[in-house]
Amino acid sequence: MLKKAETGKVIKRAIIGVLALAVAGGIFFGLRYYMQLQEYKKRIEGIVISRVDLSNVRDGSYRGSFDAIFVGAEVVVQVKNHTIERIDLVKHKNERGAKAEAIVDKIISEQSVTVDVISGATNSSKVILKAVENALESQKDNQ
Repeated sequence: MLKKAETGKVIKRAIIGVLALAVAGGIFFGLRYYMQLQEYKKRIEGIVISRVDLSNVRDGSYRGSFDAIFVGAEVVVQVKNHTIERIDLVKHKNERGAKAEAIVDKIISEQSVTVDVISGATNSSKVILKAVENALESQKDNQ
């Protein structure tokens, strides 16, 4: 049987061990998040939206995506007679950028992926635009 003083030491060591593990876990996950955040910023800053010449895009349905870690999008773009008829947003991973989904209507009305981003949802807008551009450009790979 442990004496009262020895029991206190065992409990104290257990508490210190648990606290040490919690601190180590916090540091690990904090560093992991920081590294992901830096990569996210790098990907967002690296997005360049290029004009797509719709006269070179055949009729069809094209799938495209873009992932920037915290924000991502997958789209299906329907083209008929060199016109973007419809864009389905299959997936949209976002933090607070749900209102960026309105950019789909802007793309269709302007028939271009070089439209202004949605204020307050800039990163999500850029990701959706890049996914649409990737979809339209993917048809070139299938020629």
